[in-house]
This record gives sequence, C-alpha cells and structure tokens, in this order.
Amino acid sequence: MSGGTAPGDRKTRPSDAVVEQRRQDILDHVIEHGAVRIDDLTARFKVSLMTIHRDLDDLAERRLLRKLRGKVEAYPALTIETAARFRDTLHHGEKEALGEAAAKHVQPGQTVFVDDSTTLLPLVKRLAEIDALTVVTNSLHAARLLGPKVEVVLAGGRYSHEYDSCAGPEVLNLLDSIRADVSFVSVTAVAVGRLYHPDRDYAELKKAALKVANENVLVVDHSKFGRTATYAHGDVGDYDLLITGETTPTEEIEAALNAGTAIEIVEHVEEGQPYDS
Repeated sequence: MSGGTAPGDRKTRPSDAVVEQRRQDILDHVIEHGAVRIDDLTARFKVSLMTIHRDLDDLAERRLLRKLRGKVEAYPALTIETAARFRDTLHHGEKEALGEAAAKHVQPGQTVFVDDSTTLLPLVKRLAEIDALTVVTNSLHAARLLGPKVEVVLAGGRYSHEYDSCAGPEVLNLLDSIRADVSFVSVTAVAVGRLYHPDRDYAELKKAALKVANENVLVVDHSKFGRTATYAHGDVGDYDLLITGETTPTEEIEAALNAGTAIEIVEHVEEGQPYDS
C-alpha cells in the first residue's frame, strides 16, 4: 500500500476573502508600527514564513508597503488610502449589509447622489434595480455598475486613476447646480465624530455634497473609525443619518448621538475563517 495523505487529513485552502483580510490585518499592523520584523509577523498571525512572504510580496507589488531585508515598512498614508482596488475587497460582508440597509432609504423615481467610496458599491448595485432613478456620481466604477435602468449623471473633472473617479472644480460646479432627494457619502477616516480625507479635492467634494440633497446619509464601516488623515471635512453632526456596523467603537456612536445624528446599526456576517497557510 503506497503512502500519502488521506483526503480528510489535507488542510483546506483558505478562501480569497480570508487571505485578503489577513493581508489587510498585516498592513494595518505595519502601518501602526511603521516597521515590523518579518519573523514577528509569522508569530503574530500564526502562519508559515512562506505564507507571510507571499502576503508581503503581494502587498509590496501593490505599493502598499516596502519589503526590506528581514523587515517591512509602511508607505505614507496617502498611498494606502488611495489604493482603491485593495479597499474594494475589505470587510465585504459588512459593506454588503450596509448597502442593503442604505438602499431601503431610496424610493423609485428619486434623484440620488453617491460619491466614489468603495463602501458604497454594494449600495450602487442595489440602486441598479430600483425603477426610474437618476443617480449623480463622480465615480466611474459606480456609473458602470448602474446599468440601463438608471439615468446616470457623471460628474466629470480631474480623473484619479487610484480612485477611478473625478474631483476638482468642475465636479464642484456640477454639484452646485443639482438637487437630489438623498445623498450617500462614506469617509476615509473618522475620529470622535470628526471626518478626514488624505486628498484636499476629495475633502472639498464631500463638503460640497452636503448641500446637494434633502437628506444626507453617511455610510461607514467599522474600520474607518479611530483614524485621521490630512484634511478635515466636517463632522458626523453634518449628516441626518449614520449607517454603520455593529462593531463600531462605542465612543464613536456616542459622538454621533451627541451631535444629534440618527444612527442605524447594522448586523452583518463577515465571510471567512481562521487564518491558515
């Protein structure tokens, strides 16, 4: 009888969602500490050295961190925050739940503004199924997702490859000329109710969006709280409603309540399983 590993004894390969979440956790850890030894990462995340090197090679190829001899270093915050393709994969289960909750605030025939935040893409997919909507957006990705049932008004201006969207004075001029029933915006960072973005043009866009709609809704997943970036653009109290996940820090919920903002806390199930190599 030949040797070998029985099928039941083989390790189950982790899903893409689990691998991507681990890589985000690694990235967050490196950003927090600035530089980390690779050996320390294997111990912290309980995976093999080979797995850690695969993860770090992937993050380095996306220019999210620098891989050096025996250690890794973080890039500046702006590079991290503008990596749209990476952000799109994070906290997928929570973002889907937030999108489902947000879509309930939209009625057929309304005009809706949606900004370019990847947190809002699950909402955008649901908007595509609502009759007779007009959607104004600065996001090319969102415009492509909306499909033929929706009238799309694309706010064009200076194009950002990393965000796959437009910003600048042309976008602000368009926003100044429209009126929407409801506006949905997300943010890069929130700290005790204060909102931040690493790019000045996008911070200005988010401020301008507050003047567009009869109802302003802020949709934020839990990972954005407790962080700051270069440019402040208002606070949670500027919005009529905050939709967020159940793991959002208590102090941030209290800050929103103290600011007079209504809050909708959404339960979610995050896809994935324990880390494995």
